[in-house]
This record gives sequence, C-alpha cells and structure tokens, in this order.
Amino acid sequence: REQQWYNEDIPQYLNGFLNDKSSRLIGWATMRQLRVKSELCSDRRLISICEDSYSFSSEETQLFQPGWTTNATTEEFSSSVIKAFNYSTSDELDTYTYVGEFETYRGGGYVYEFRGLLSDMKTNLSKLHQLDWIDEKTRAVFIQLTLYNPSVQLFTAVTLLAEFLPTGGIYTTARFEPINFYTSTSIQQLVLFKLRLKYFYQFWSLIQLGIIGCSVGSIGVYFWRFQEANRISQSFEQTNGYIYINLQRAVYVNDIVTFLLGYCCFFSMIKFVQLFRFNQRVSLFAETLKYCAKELISFPIMFAIVFMAFLSLFYLLFVSKLSSCSSLLTTAQMLFEMTLMKFDASQIMGADAFLGPFCFALFMFLVVFVCLSMFLSIINDSFRHAKGNQKEDQLILSFMLKKFLRWTGLKKLNQLEIQEERDCRMRSQYFDPIENFPDRMDQLLEALNRIYIDQKKELTRLNKAGL
Repeated sequence: REQQWYNEDIPQYLNGFLNDKSSRLIGWATMRQLRVKSELCSDRRLISICEDSYSFSSEETQLFQPGWTTNATTEEFSSSVIKAFNYSTSDELDTYTYVGEFETYRGGGYVYEFRGLLSDMKTNLSKLHQLDWIDEKTRAVFIQLTLYNPSVQLFTAVTLLAEFLPTGGIYTTARFEPINFYTSTSIQQLVLFKLRLKYFYQFWSLIQLGIIGCSVGSIGVYFWRFQEANRISQSFEQTNGYIYINLQRAVYVNDIVTFLLGYCCFFSMIKFVQLFRFNQRVSLFAETLKYCAKELISFPIMFAIVFMAFLSLFYLLFVSKLSSCSSLLTTAQMLFEMTLMKFDASQIMGADAFLGPFCFALFMFLVVFVCLSMFLSIINDSFRHAKGNQKEDQLILSFMLKKFLRWTGLKKLNQLEIQEERDCRMRSQYFDPIENFPDRMDQLLEALNRIYIDQKKELTRLNKAGL
C-alpha cells in the first residue's frame, strides 16, 4: 500500500494505490493453495503415507479446521484464517484452469485474502505459518492481484506461482499481463464467395483462407473481449475498485486475440511474396519453392525419424549427467543447436569418456553432413530448374518503383532520361499529313453527301409546290 512521501508527508487522494503512487490495487490480493490427498504407499516397508504429484483426481477438496484438522478447536481465529482452510470452487472464486511448468492446475483451492489493516495481515500470516498452512501436501501456491494505472488506462493481471514438487523442489514463475480494453470500433466486413474445389488446391488460396479465417476469428473474439471489458467496467464502477476483480478470463481472451492477429499478420506478410512476383528475384524464390515442394514435404519425415532416434539416444544416455538433457524438450533444443553448429563439445565429452565423443561424432555425420547436404541438394536442384525455366522479367515492379520515386521527388532524372521523355512527347504531338489524308477524305465525302441530300429534299419540295 501507499506509504508516506520522502518528506514524511501523508499521501492524499491515493487510497488503494501502491507505494509507487501510480498503480492502484483493485480490491485485494489473494493467495490460493492447491493440495493433494494422502494415500497409502505401494511399498510400505519404509513409509506408509505418500503424497503424489498433483492431478485433478488427487486434489484435496475437503473442508478443514485451522491446522488441517477435522476436529473442532477451542482457539479463536480470525475469519480470514478460518476461510484459508476451507476449499472454494472455481465458480465461487471466478478463476480458471492454469497451466504451469510441471502441471495443469484447477481454478479452486484454499484461499487467503490480503484484506484489512496491515497489522492484521501480518498477524494472520504469522498464524498461518504457525498452523503449517503450507506443508508437505501443498503442490501449488498462487498469488493473484489486479492493478490499474489510470495514467495510461491500463489493467495488469499479476500471477505469481510457486510449484511444490513431490521430490522437494520449489519452482517459481511470474506472469504479468497488461490489458488495454480501449480498442478500435471499426470492423472490416468480409465477403465470402462460393468457391470451387480446385481453389483449395492452390498454395496462395490457402494463404488467403488463413487470412480470412484469422480475420473472422479476430472479429468474433473481439466481441467476446468487448463484452468482457464491459463486465469488468461495470464491476469497477459498482465497487469503485475496492473489491477484487479477477482478470484471468480477460487475459485468456486477450491472448486469443493476440494469437489470431499474429497469424493474420504472418499470412499477410507471406502474401507480399505473391504481390512482388513480377520482381525477378522474388519470382525466382517462389518458383524454387514450387519445384521443390514435394521433396520438402517428404524430407522432414525422414529427418524427423533420424532426429527422434538421436533425441532418444542423448536423453537416455545423458539425462543424469547433463542439465541440457534433463528433459526431452531441452534435449531437442540442444540437438538443434548442434545442428546449427552452436554447441559446447566439452560438456558432451566430459559426460562420458567414450559415449560422449562417439554419439557426438555420429550425430554430426548423419544429421549435419548427410541430412543437411540432402536438404541443400534439393534446394540447389530446384533452383537450377527454376532458373532455367524462368520467364522474362516483365519489369512491372521496377516501372512502378521508378514512377513512385519520380513522383515523390526522391530520384531526379538525368540528362539521358530527360531527352528520352522529350522525344516521346514530340513523337506523340507530331502528325504526318499523309496519315491524316484518309480522315480528310472521309470528312469531304460526308460533306458532299449532306449537300446532295439537302438539294434532293429542296427539289422534291419545289415539285410539290408546282414551281
């Protein structure tokens, strides 16, 4: 909370703000714990009670008294401490499933709310510590709070997670999600036409469908996000920011919008390759990919088989010796770095005197030299074929670029180009009399025809009059 200024003055009109005097805490922070049930061990020769890893089926949902007992106690506790030992569902807390580094956690749990005076919160936390609120059955502790910065109209959802592993380790992560609900209200309308089946066989058609799909999805999620923003705004207006507002669903919706917009921008940038296809180099790049498309589709299958074989080999051999092989994901990352010739060979050789250098040399030979050489051969052969069958450059892009540079004044004409434009204008204004002779003859015949018709009409009129 806000404290005194540097000159010991009391901050005014900053009720509910943090000590930085710029961010306001919405309501209060919450601390939520998820626990597991105690089960009988399969082998009870050493210990009889075991606490397994967290899962939806092993989660503890029972109501307890302070101290994790089911018996009533005569000691008096505050309501916040008593509530911290009672399980609350995700519907009651307005929370959702959260994906951590090791497990996926439900939205319920045992919750303590940081509300009230600072002295009371210190007393309650000390009491929770004495009652072993966090013990060997604890598997995750969430600290969630919502901040609002009125200067930039920005909400921030803060999630601090501590994961308690059954082996005794504690892994902490932090996530800060800024959300701005003031978005543009303009929506582009998309018109979908009836397409034939052949349209979907073209690569650029799939890119267009990706743009359309991401755009339509963004519009749908945008309305969902707008509805969520209205809900939060109404809650904020009704409570004046003194009640905790969970932004977890708003964060999920905002992430979906970000993902869709990211893929939409990705497909749009790929579309530029088609728009610049009149350029010689871009056209050569596109034709090369077109010729090697079938080979590039079949090559990853072979490469994946070889890569998975080495992934299993390095993981099983060095899982207990190298930190970079502690999991399948980190092992795959290390192998990709080795493929890009970015590695530390001393660690692999130090892990095992024989297996380290042997596996390293085998990987470098089969993956780096053989597989990558095959990949480059496919690209090189397709490039040679595309270059031999390349069409003549239509110079449309160069012509457009030249006109644009001249129009903006970024490029000035030299004397030769000025003389060429002057000659073009003179040739366009010059008329050869011989070329205009047929037109003149047509005009003369039309004039004679009009005179003849007029005289014929006049003679007919005089005959009728008897003159």
